[in-house]
Amino acid sequence: MKPLLKVMAILTLIFASTFILGRVLGILTVENVRWLLEQAQQVDPTYVVAAVVLLLFIDLFVAVPTLTITLLAGYFLGFPLGMASALTGTTLAVLAGYAISQRYGDRALAFLVKDEEERSKMAKAFAQSGPAMITLARSAPMIPEVTACMAGVTRMPLMRYLTFYALGTVPYVGIAAYAGSISSLNDPKPAIFAALGLYTVLWIGWFIYQRRQTIETVN
Repeated sequence: MKPLLKVMAILTLIFASTFILGRVLGILTVENVRWLLEQAQQVDPTYVVAAVVLLLFIDLFVAVPTLTITLLAGYFLGFPLGMASALTGTTLAVLAGYAISQRYGDRALAFLVKDEEERSKMAKAFAQSGPAMITLARSAPMIPEVTACMAGVTRMPLMRYLTFYALGTVPYVGIAAYAGSISSLNDPKPAIFAALGLYTVLWIGWFIYQRRQTIETVN
């Protein structure tokens, strides 16, 4: 388990560095994202769809406020289209992370974990713990991209990965997009309550998962 946690921690730090850099440079802040979508809406709603998909896709490379973009997608596009746009963007991001890691991740993994037996143990540990991690990944920024990369580099079957990804992401995106669609500038409470509710449920899920892992380890 230690090699798995080590690699995931390094990946998280890499993604976190892009988040910090973006904030320092003032790139893709909540205000900038909202302004961009407002400008796109004035030109053509189709541009809003394209902007949402693109913004959520580049989350793989530069951390963006995913939940905020999903809420705004619902606000500008309405529930069905907002959800579809956000889900398309997030799915493209994780598929790219999976594919890149599957194709090029072996060298990086060999550098981080030099012992072949340890790498084998790491793959087995992710095969066991990965499904819960993937399903609950939306509980924190950058974890969805980290788990996608781990699934790719450990050769988790794509359909298996997508099944657990969908279990966690589809309800998350759906609730957020719907909350955004019924919110307004004068009444943002649905979006606020949805954000708090989503994170609360996911954090509780993580707490239960960690507790079960601890009990199983002790036993």
